[in-house]
Amino acid sequence: MNPILSLIVRSFVAVPVTVLTGLVSFLAFEQNFLPSLGYGIAGGILTHIILGLFMNKSFLKKHQLSRKEYRYIRKNLSEAKRKIHRLNKNLFTIRDISSVKQRIDILRITKKIHKMTIKEPKRFYQAEPFYFSHLDSVVELTEKYNFLSTQPKKNMELDQSLIETRRTLNEMTQILEEDLYHVISDDIDTLNFEIDVAKHTIKKQKDSKFPEENRWLK
Repeated sequence: MNPILSLIVRSFVAVPVTVLTGLVSFLAFEQNFLPSLGYGIAGGILTHIILGLFMNKSFLKKHQLSRKEYRYIRKNLSEAKRKIHRLNKNLFTIRDISSVKQRIDILRITKKIHKMTIKEPKRFYQAEPFYFSHLDSVVELTEKYNFLSTQPKKNMELDQSLIETRRTLNEMTQILEEDLYHVISDDIDTLNFEIDVAKHTIKKQKDSKFPEENRWLK
């Protein structure tokens, strides 16, 4: 659930309720200005809270999650966001031109997995290896690579470490791609099933339109 969008929707409803409650209190019930203002604000706050609870309950029901599960997932997504911020900083501090595409791919995949999980929190369980292991590894590797590449003096040992780190990052990129594939695997299975159903429907339609032709072809 996007917190900014949720806040906008609740405010969009709560503000008119505040104004309307205040006006009704002032005009219809002939209350003084300050009490009317207080009633209006109280009505707006109450509307804001109730709507927030309703939206949160609907969101959890839609994604088949308990409040405890969602708190757990949000906590891990928040930590992952900080790690991705570190990763972004590391990747674009590195000055090695030859690894630009690799770095862009790493950042693209990590952000894609994170955004998909925010939108559909239940996907978190399909991406647990990414959140609990692979993301940490990539962040640490990029920090190491960034540190080594900025050393003023290079020697054979340092060059070898840089080469090894690049190679490991390349392997990690493939692992991240597998993480992304695993996250969307259910969507792929659903799509393949729908394609099979569509093909069967098309074949059935053709058979019903040209029964004689199909009989001779058999």
